[in-house]
Amino acid sequence: MTILQAVVLGVVQGLTEFLPVSSTAHLILLPHLLGWQLQADAVFAFDVLLQLGTLAAVLIYFHHDLIEIAAAMLQGLLKRAPWQNTTARLGWLLIAGTIPAVVLGLALKPYFEALHEQPEVVAGVLAGTAILIFGAERWGRRERPLATLTALDALLIGAFQASALVPGVSRSAATICGALLRGLQRPDAARFSFLLSVPVLAGAGVLAAADLASTPNVAALLLPLLIGTFTSMLVGLASIYWLLSYLQRRSLLVFGWYRIAAGLLALAVLLLRA
Repeated sequence: MTILQAVVLGVVQGLTEFLPVSSTAHLILLPHLLGWQLQADAVFAFDVLLQLGTLAAVLIYFHHDLIEIAAAMLQGLLKRAPWQNTTARLGWLLIAGTIPAVVLGLALKPYFEALHEQPEVVAGVLAGTAILIFGAERWGRRERPLATLTALDALLIGAFQASALVPGVSRSAATICGALLRGLQRPDAARFSFLLSVPVLAGAGVLAAADLASTPNVAALLLPLLIGTFTSMLVGLASIYWLLSYLQRRSLLVFGWYRIAAGLLALAVLLLRA
């Protein structure tokens, strides 16, 4: 992998991790569409590790929130009142929302990894799951603030997040749409989605690092990985700022139409080349 390829993948990861368009689908499809000849097992681990850059972007943007949540949870445990306030409660809800993805990811990891080598399927999923965005915008009430979120809400949103283990679904699309269908307002749905990404991205990064360590010629990937990760962090931070501002005024529908266009175009190109 060249430095230029790493930068391109870092930009793509940073742009698409938080937008509801599936970063995984873009990272899988782009090398195929551009004709890059890359080592499949190393690319899978490389793509997942790029998420550490966007994880850093979340940690930077939400560092005050995360510190407050951790402090409130610790204080609640010490006082034996873990749900004593809304901040501590939010922390436990984030843990609850993470459980479905952890369970499903560990149980079906080989199956989800195999889908990364089927770009036609990924392109179809990218286009097809636009229906999730249209459905959330049609039926989501968008009335509830984040403070009203319940344990049941968190688990259901977590189940939506688990569905994003299928490449092309999009973790941000699944969680934001899941939150909208539970009645949350758009900005609060996005905020919960971003915070919920922290444990998932961290866990995926640890597993990918272990996979990459066993890859032959791993040393040649270290510099591209560092550059790509740093790039994804910078672009991801800008994406968070932009999306939160965008959702204050507009819907997700444009992303649904983009997914259909991008997915069908990619599928057509791949089938014509076959």
